[in-house]
Amino acid sequence: MPVVVVESPAKAKTINKYLGDDYTVLASFGHVRDLPPKDGSVDPDDEFAMKWEVAADSKKHIKAIKDALSADPNLVLATDPDREGEAISWHLKEALEPVLKKGAAVSRVTFNAITKSAVTEAMANPRQIDQPLVDAYLARRALDYLVGFNLSPVLWRKLPGAKSAGRVQSVALRIIVDREMEIEAFKAREYWSVHARLATPRGDQYDATLVTYGGKKLERFDIATEKDAMLAVSAIASRDLKVVSVAAKPASRNPWPPFMTSTLQQEASRKLGLGARACMSAAQRLYEAGHITYMRTDGIDMAPEAVMAARDAIKKRFGEEYLPKSPRMYKNKAKNAQEAHECIRPTDMMLSPDRLPVSDKDQKALYDLIWKRTIASQMESARMERTTVEIGSADTQIGLRANGQVMLFDGFLKVYDQGRDDEEDEDSRRLPLIEEGEAASKRGITPEQHFTQAPPRYTEATLVKRMEELGIGRPSTYASIVTTIQDRDYVRKEQNRLIPEDKGRLVTIFLLKYFPRYVSYDFTAHLEGELDDISAGDLAWREVLRRFWRDFTVALEGTSELRIGEVLEAIDDALAPHLYPPRADGSDPRECPLCHIGRLHLKTARSGGAFIGCTNYPECRFTRPISSPDAEVVGDAVLGEDQGDQISLKNGRFGPYVQRGEATAEVPKPPRASVPKGWELASVDLERALALLALPREIGPHPEDGVAVEAGIGRYGPYVKHGPKYVNLPEVDEVFTIGMNRAVEVLASKQMRGRAAPVAALAELGEHPDGGAVQVMNGRYGPYVKWGKVNATLPRDMEPGAITMEQALELITAKASKSGKKPAKKPAAKTAAKAEKAPAKKAAAKKPAAKKPAARKAAKPKAAEE
Repeated sequence: MPVVVVESPAKAKTINKYLGDDYTVLASFGHVRDLPPKDGSVDPDDEFAMKWEVAADSKKHIKAIKDALSADPNLVLATDPDREGEAISWHLKEALEPVLKKGAAVSRVTFNAITKSAVTEAMANPRQIDQPLVDAYLARRALDYLVGFNLSPVLWRKLPGAKSAGRVQSVALRIIVDREMEIEAFKAREYWSVHARLATPRGDQYDATLVTYGGKKLERFDIATEKDAMLAVSAIASRDLKVVSVAAKPASRNPWPPFMTSTLQQEASRKLGLGARACMSAAQRLYEAGHITYMRTDGIDMAPEAVMAARDAIKKRFGEEYLPKSPRMYKNKAKNAQEAHECIRPTDMMLSPDRLPVSDKDQKALYDLIWKRTIASQMESARMERTTVEIGSADTQIGLRANGQVMLFDGFLKVYDQGRDDEEDEDSRRLPLIEEGEAASKRGITPEQHFTQAPPRYTEATLVKRMEELGIGRPSTYASIVTTIQDRDYVRKEQNRLIPEDKGRLVTIFLLKYFPRYVSYDFTAHLEGELDDISAGDLAWREVLRRFWRDFTVALEGTSELRIGEVLEAIDDALAPHLYPPRADGSDPRECPLCHIGRLHLKTARSGGAFIGCTNYPECRFTRPISSPDAEVVGDAVLGEDQGDQISLKNGRFGPYVQRGEATAEVPKPPRASVPKGWELASVDLERALALLALPREIGPHPEDGVAVEAGIGRYGPYVKHGPKYVNLPEVDEVFTIGMNRAVEVLASKQMRGRAAPVAALAELGEHPDGGAVQVMNGRYGPYVKWGKVNATLPRDMEPGAITMEQALELITAKASKSGKKPAKKPAAKTAAKAEKAPAKKAAAKKPAAKKPAARKAAKPKAAEE
């Protein structure tokens, strides 16, 4: 039986179902070879020869394929239909070459969808490995290796605390940092608008906006102050108004094209809250199960048979009025559309989302999005009527305008409307019957203050969109680029927005200062274009590498004599507006706020990382994190004594902390604990300091297995721990008061994917005076009263069924005053699930890593580009 090799077991299972017992279908489990993480894996002096190594995990998969080939030497490579898939097939052929018998047939097949018809047709039309596609892969892999392996060590030596740099990830990071600096440099400008509530002679009301004032058309900033706005209000109020014209014009909206990789990631982020990696993971599983076509593509065209299937589905489901007379044809407008695949679409147009045989919620939601977008792309346009009403005074000094829209036929909007990244003004209000020449009586005039807005921070969706516009990255790399800059702590995500961390700023400024060409948008896009030309067979891959390496080595040599002090000086100057913003009192922003003698300057510590310190060191020990220009000034303060030890409040590079005792030769690192974010330093007394130093706090043995349950504060915030499992707590103060009932409830919520474990209520007592239900619950440690996040255990002599609201309120008040809790809104399941993962990551990070040679550490920067 011929041996068919695919990437994943799920794909193998589906394909085996279609091919039957005539073939042996095996999985390679992705790439089987990689560049060893050591110097010399790519040798520029030997025509960029590359040394490949079979991964330890891949050896057993290679052996299974070799064993199968001993029975039948015919090998069919059926990996994904893109450059990466072609590379996997090439690696497999190279790794299996020693066991392939003379005359053995090695063929390559691809299919854009894993359906019986697509698989059968592909097997009937085999081809050879596409060498230009492999060459493009080799060039990209060598470039990423050479940049990461040579540039990252420069960062480590010259910029302590920096992790790594990559050919494309560094450019993506620059996009985010550039936007953040735009936001910080932005100066808001005030302006006003004036709106009037008007009425027709029949009493129907509508809104209009002032557009002409003093006989002149208003520009955005013409009404600059409240005084100007009130003068405009008076001008409208003192004049009679009438309708000058009513213009109704037909309009239409056409559907969006089907998804390609970038637009799918953008829409999944907007509508489903899925990051790029989560989106592609769900899409991969849908593809392998045969539900959608291949998900890494720059194409938006659709196979003719798929277009006709979509039209049939539209006619059957929505009726002929939603079907255009002729099929819609879409052509790709991307400059570098390299992946010769059709759009991302369902393989069966008749399989509606409600009938999809999948239980995973992300897959179901993503399929719903893909199905709706695909069906909508072949539907009739939406038709509407837009009306503009002009209202004016007799002397033409005042003019107002009212806009409205009436939907005449919803067309494709019946199925799908694309989301937006940021709010856009689109007036879709309905207007009453308004006739030209009739009076417009005034029912109210309202001035409204506005300020210009800074450009918004990027989301994962808008970052991918921007990269696509610049020609940076490709469908197979978007997700890994966006994920890598977050994994390396160069960027953090808050409320779905990407915010550069301080170390991300430092790396970007360093690269812009000393390697400007390699974080240039134009250069990176040009290099991506050359990689596309290689895949098309129009360029030799080694020639591209030779040109790149010649210039790159010159740039590397230019930094060999750099001193860390010079680097910090250059970065300090470049980031001065961010590091030292103007102070409210007008004093010098670089003057040390503690000693008033030294000046603030960017510094680094031996342990790595940057901070702001005083030049008057060691006389003045003022420091603050570079991300906190308004940080409260903290010197060393003694809070008191405990068991003979002095308890102090100190200020470190990473913010304020409390410490027990002082460093000595015997105890070089005395116990210390960071002051949690949000705590006022004035509130940190001896009692609170001792509570922090006592963490993690043992709550007790878990009722199910007896393993200790602890509460503590980690890198990702407050948490509860049971064995290896960590779950975040919503409030820091809860760490000090949480009991076993609440801890078991929080831990159980992780098993339910972020949804709180259902606990049966023994009694509903009613509404708390401050809002929220008061319930009597049956906990693992006995009955208790629950209000929001406050759990008050019932005394042993109190009968759960006889408790009154008054008694419950007394228990709640006592518990709340002790813990300082207030009821809070329950976080969305998705947010909670994400937060739960964070402490687990921290736990893993605590494990001491085995030391490796410096050369091995350099391996990770380049692998992430793929």
